Amino acid sequence: MSQYGEGMRIAILDDYQEVALTFAGWDSLEADITVFTEPLTDVVQQLRGFDCVVAMRERTRFPAEVLDRLPDLKLLVSTGKRNAAIDVAAARRNGVVVSATGYIGEPTAEHTWALILAAARNLPQEFRSMREGGWQTTVGTMLHGKTLGLLGLGRLGSGAAKIGQVFGMETIAWSQNLTPEKAEPHGVTAVSKEELFARSDVLSIHLVLSDRTRGLVGAAELAAMKPSAVLVNTSRGPIVDEAALVEALRRKQIRAAALDVYDTEPLPADHPLRTMDNAVLTPHIGFVTRETYEIFYGDAVEDIAAFQAGKPIRELTA
Repeated sequence: MSQYGEGMRIAILDDYQEVALTFAGWDSLEADITVFTEPLTDVVQQLRGFDCVVAMRERTRFPAEVLDRLPDLKLLVSTGKRNAAIDVAAARRNGVVVSATGYIGEPTAEHTWALILAAARNLPQEFRSMREGGWQTTVGTMLHGKTLGLLGLGRLGSGAAKIGQVFGMETIAWSQNLTPEKAEPHGVTAVSKEELFARSDVLSIHLVLSDRTRGLVGAAELAAMKPSAVLVNTSRGPIVDEAALVEALRRKQIRAAALDVYDTEPLPADHPLRTMDNAVLTPHIGFVTRETYEIFYGDAVEDIAAFQAGKPIRELTA
């Protein structure tokens, strides 16, 4: 935790790489800025007395019971255009303005393919072998001619589909509101949920976490997948039943899982996923690029300056 500046008390949360202050002109705010470089252990206690909090995505929850106990808080800035971890109605009831920032989805789509390729070609094992003086140790699989299944065909899902098609993959998709007419312009075939899990060689998740998507991929869905299939999740951890996934990987029910998101983040050091050779893991870095951070923190400074001037911008109302 570090101190910076004078004036309005601002907390910047979850700056794990300790880079937040380098991506925007925080000096212009003439503020007293505290940067938290580790996850908060007691949100109310640690944020008491701050006028403004800059939250990194959905890493820290701000439900009503937390917002009700932060009487000094006046501005909550969410990096990104939506944040399911913030009770916006409770914030408004407490007189807290919630402002958003811009967001770009391309880095997450790119990272999805980094994970797919890493899993298909066993790159973590081969990286390790090369570091240890070894040579070829595994046999990979090609993507050309295989089936890419997309759980969700919004902006990120359709972007992933386009890349899959470049690799020569057949692309299929399912979501609760997807129709053949919506899928066709993307060169994607809409299928049933059952068919999606049964046919996919690579199944990539691109859904927003909500009550109806939480636990959507459970033991039954994993059991329906091919033993040679790879499950990829760069969306939100709780969309997948994590215990069921761990068991499926232990039993080699599917070939591999490639994950950037988890139920608990940071992923506990003793979590069983960390020990599994058929789990390709990254630490929720799908969105973590210079370009994204320039938008997040640059817009956050603009949000705060506008609030200080009495003219809040990019307000979230729901």
